[in-house]
Amino acid sequence: MSEILESIRTSFDLASQWFIPLGILFVLVWAYRKGVPMYESFVAGAKEGFDTAVMIIPYLVAILFVIGVFRASGAFEDIKIGLTWAMNRCGLGAYTDSLELVPLALIRPLSGGGARGVLGDIFRNFGPDSFLGMTASIMQGSTETTFYILTVYYGAVGVKRIRHTLPACLIADAVGLISAVILGYVFFHEG
Repeated sequence: MSEILESIRTSFDLASQWFIPLGILFVLVWAYRKGVPMYESFVAGAKEGFDTAVMIIPYLVAILFVIGVFRASGAFEDIKIGLTWAMNRCGLGAYTDSLELVPLALIRPLSGGGARGVLGDIFRNFGPDSFLGMTASIMQGSTETTFYILTVYYGAVGVKRIRHTLPACLIADAVGLISAVILGYVFFHEG
């Protein structure tokens, strides 16, 4: 039975290695048969992509700057101290261990890379199989980099008024974060 599974795994590995090159070859053959000028189309697409990248660089620099300042300022520790005090006053002192997830909850809507850095810190400090590690993993998967996505997509097409997009996205992120903590307590918390 293990030989059959190994054979299947090998077949899938081989197929996955060839999937993208064969897909590109398929597109090239299709374009050739349709008479599409491939090189000119590629150059035009690359130029448009470069122009878009140059246009959104200021927005990305602003987001990265804010994240760097926020992490370096020690604001996360101040927020955790304030939340610990508030939770103790409300009789929720038993749940203050989840406050180690506050930096991830605050960084995640801003930057995927910054959130991965915070997730790595949580893994190093508490372990990936710990309550905090598992809950942080759920948080990472159930939320989105809202400000980054809005900046890139709306910046690329020149949208200035985002209307209800930001509140709707932040509500969805809040629901994802709260759900992640609840699921973490239900499935991974000991005690």
